[in-house]
Amino acid sequence: MKTGLLGGSFNPAHGGHRRITLFAMEALGLDEAWWLVSPGNPLKPRKGMAPLAARLRSAHDQARRAPIRPTAIEAQIGTRYTVDTLKALKRRYPMRQFVWLMGADNLSQFHRWRDWRGVARTMPIAVIARPGYDDDAMASPAMAWLRRYRVPAASFKTRGRWSAPALVLLRFDPDPRSATAIRRADPDWASRSSGQPVRDAVTHRLIQTSEGT
Repeated sequence: MKTGLLGGSFNPAHGGHRRITLFAMEALGLDEAWWLVSPGNPLKPRKGMAPLAARLRSAHDQARRAPIRPTAIEAQIGTRYTVDTLKALKRRYPMRQFVWLMGADNLSQFHRWRDWRGVARTMPIAVIARPGYDDDAMASPAMAWLRRYRVPAASFKTRGRWSAPALVLLRFDPDPRSATAIRRADPDWASRSSGQPVRDAVTHRLIQTSEGT
């Protein structure tokens, strides 16, 4: 299974997340994608962050009828940083081929992530264009290092096995939607979501794997 991983706060998840994910899946020839709903992003303030259950619920709502699997798997395995999460997933699912998906806004600050080169060496990275961030992303310290590993999307899609580091740049029609704008327009969105924990299918499989070892 070729699986894309899109991490984020999803505060809340919206149609833009769905659209870029489906676009990346088509461009890269992926079988499915997992949305990693973060318990807490170390680079983002906690103020205004909705509870994990509400954010995961919004992700499930947006992923309906699509090969997208929202998961709060980081809360289950206890990882805080992306590099640790990705290494754990590769150990748990050795038969899958993973690719890390992120927007150009994340590439612009990628050099601030914990062991970002370790992230790049763990699995390929596909960067999706995002209006207003592309120039900063292309001029970022991380891009200066990653540029030598750039691979065209067409050749990446047809490869039998992927290797890392590898960088794929994806361009598509801009999507103006953002979680920030949604929160401003509807600050009480999270209060209408269920406060009950959501046990998603991916997390359930992980727990079963852990209990069987």
